Amino acid sequence: MSRAAARPPRVLLRRLPHGAGLPLPAYATAGSAGLDLPAAVAETVVIGPGQTLAVPTGICLAIPEGFEGQVRPRSGLARRCGLTVLNAPGTIDADYRGELVVLLVNLGQQPVSIDRGMRVAQLVIAPVARAELVEADTLPETSRQDGGFGHTGT
Repeated sequence: MSRAAARPPRVLLRRLPHGAGLPLPAYATAGSAGLDLPAAVAETVVIGPGQTLAVPTGICLAIPEGFEGQVRPRSGLARRCGLTVLNAPGTIDADYRGELVVLLVNLGQQPVSIDRGMRVAQLVIAPVARAELVEADTLPETSRQDGGFGHTGT
C-alpha cells in the first residue's frame, strides 16, 4: 500500500473556551498539506514592523506517537505582509497537550492586523523518525567533508 493510501493519523482536538465559535483547523483544498490555524484573539491585535506576537489558536491536540505537528507560515501572509512564523517550523511534540500558540513575527514595513478567526499559520502532521546516536572517533568520508556555509560557491 502506498504512503498516500495509508490511513491518516487520528488527531484528537479539544477546543478551549476562547476558541468557541471559530472554525476548526481545516485543509483549504483537497491537495493542501497543512491545516489552516485560526487566531483565537478576543479582539483585533496589531503586530508592528519588527515585532513578535504569540497568537493563541484556542485548541489543544493529542498528536499520536510517531508523529509531530509542524507549524508553518502561510505563504500569502508572508508575501503580502512579511508575516511569518518566528520559529518556523515550530514543532508540536506528540506528548504536548497545551494550547497551540503561533509565534508570529512581522518582517514587513507596515503594521499587520490580526483579526479573530484569521488564518495565521498552517499545521502539517508529519511522521517522526527517532535516531539512535552512536559515538565514534571518526566519521565516514564524503566529497563535501566539513564544507559548511557557502562551500559550493554562489
